[in-house]
Amino acid sequence: MQLTSYTDYSLRMLIYLAAVDYPKLSSIKEISRSYNISYNHLTKVGHELSKLGLIKTVKGRNGGIRLAKEPEQVNIGWIVRRTEDNLNLVECFDPENSMCVLTGSCRLQSILTEALNAYLKVLDHYTLADVTINRSILQELLHS
Repeated sequence: MQLTSYTDYSLRMLIYLAAVDYPKLSSIKEISRSYNISYNHLTKVGHELSKLGLIKTVKGRNGGIRLAKEPEQVNIGWIVRRTEDNLNLVECFDPENSMCVLTGSCRLQSILTEALNAYLKVLDHYTLADVTINRSILQELLHS
């Protein structure tokens, strides 16, 4: 299973914000520079994370963004489910658009469904706090 760049960038933005000393505000420009990824992409990600209630935006000259929840309250599996636009591992996961002649008769679909559920179940056991337990190292790497 490969996550989309959108989910990757969502997780990276949240990691960055969790590594920052609260209540310090960060900017998308800072995050973009730290990871060397597109400012425009991160702007879209930030907008979605704000809609999901994961980050808070502060407007104005000294504004920025920060986590809206404690890292312990941000579940990794939940984030992946909301930021991935399509968890269909193979085309038969979408019966309306499947062109495979085996759809409905092949056991591969149920095996892959079981694997996907196991994958998501593992992610459900972790929070942003687990991912950022080494905050001081992350701070050094992100702000160097």
